[in-house]
Amino acid sequence: MSGFQRAAQIPELRRRLLFTLIMLAVYRIGVQVPTPGINSEALSAFFQQHAGTLFGMFNMFSGGALENFSIFALGIMPYISASIIMQLLTVVIPQLETLKKEGEAGRRKITQYTRYGTVVLSVIQGSFIAAGLEGMTGVNGEMIVLDPGVQFKLMTIITLTSGTAFLMWLGEQMTERGVGNGISLIIFAGIVASGPSALINFVELVRAGEIQLFFVPFIIAMMLAVVGLIVFVETAQRRIPIQYAKRVVGRRVYGGQSSHLPLKINVSGVIPPIFASSIMMFPATIGSFVQVDWVQRASAAMSPGTVYYYICFIVLIVFFCFFYAAVQFKPEDVAENLRKNGGFIPGIRPGKRTAEFIDKALTRLTVLGAIYLSAVCVMPTILIERLSLPFYFGGTALLIIVGVAIDTISQIESHLVMRNYEGFMKQGRIKGRR
Repeated sequence: MSGFQRAAQIPELRRRLLFTLIMLAVYRIGVQVPTPGINSEALSAFFQQHAGTLFGMFNMFSGGALENFSIFALGIMPYISASIIMQLLTVVIPQLETLKKEGEAGRRKITQYTRYGTVVLSVIQGSFIAAGLEGMTGVNGEMIVLDPGVQFKLMTIITLTSGTAFLMWLGEQMTERGVGNGISLIIFAGIVASGPSALINFVELVRAGEIQLFFVPFIIAMMLAVVGLIVFVETAQRRIPIQYAKRVVGRRVYGGQSSHLPLKINVSGVIPPIFASSIMMFPATIGSFVQVDWVQRASAAMSPGTVYYYICFIVLIVFFCFFYAAVQFKPEDVAENLRKNGGFIPGIRPGKRTAEFIDKALTRLTVLGAIYLSAVCVMPTILIERLSLPFYFGGTALLIIVGVAIDTISQIESHLVMRNYEGFMKQGRIKGRR
């Protein structure tokens, strides 16, 4: 707790923390603002009935906004999908790659394109949701839409698109003026806000006898083991030794010291599961609202709990692990910077050989990271389905919660260390982040 007390003593860090908390409070208030024209009781009963399906997963990432069908019902997923598309296009289209290398001006231009893509995807998703809701009925057969028609569709599309655009702006403001990554914190807040209700449901299932009391210690031990594994892997590093040659300039000797190049075991962090979940939601959401026979069969085959869903989910996680690692880390640039500064890896020639050595080490770490992410995201979920537990106790949710929390604490700790304060740990900073 002393770490948080010291954080409150720094005016700049205190302002950033307060701004982040206020923005998260605004987000949670917006989740409770419903879209007009919806029978909220019928929709809530529908989502309670489908809590363990794709709707439950989508509702989890939206922080309960879809269950209330609030102005933030689409959540931040259209922005994440647009970011995925832009990063893929950056690799394919040379003009975008050149724009990315232009520095701050190029990044602002790419961000602008991402915003346009977010609006387009929000309009498409909003159109399918509005059309699908008109044909849906509640548990007792009552209509979910009170007054179907063109007016309802237009109002719903505009409302949902505006809500997603506001969330996108909110996340950017939190990243710039707050602490942590704003988009990740919005997803984090949505999952954490659903935790108390999931815990209550879990207790009710135990009381009703649907979950045997014998399995409760096993479930708690499994959650603690997953959290411990996530913390260990997210803070672990592969340290490549770096030696700097001595240079004599006048009467002074520069260099000669030893250092290391830290490579995280999970280079891509929590980005691959978020990206994979976003892509798995988009086509399945369309299939859930389009009442066509072959679309319904395809949607059922790709629903959570099926073999095809898990195969596609793991393939997407592995793909985004390698893709994000390749985008974020360039071995050639690192080798060139080492050569210019007189640094080298002992036993490895500078230049091309160094780049190949770093690329080989990065590839091995990415393989381990992909296996770790796939196991954490899939294995607990399969066990949960076998035990019929609430959906929120899945590995993806735990991974996002713990990963975002570690990243946010690390940023707070960086502010403390810059001002000669100790971090949150008594023996110094978090292990692996010295």
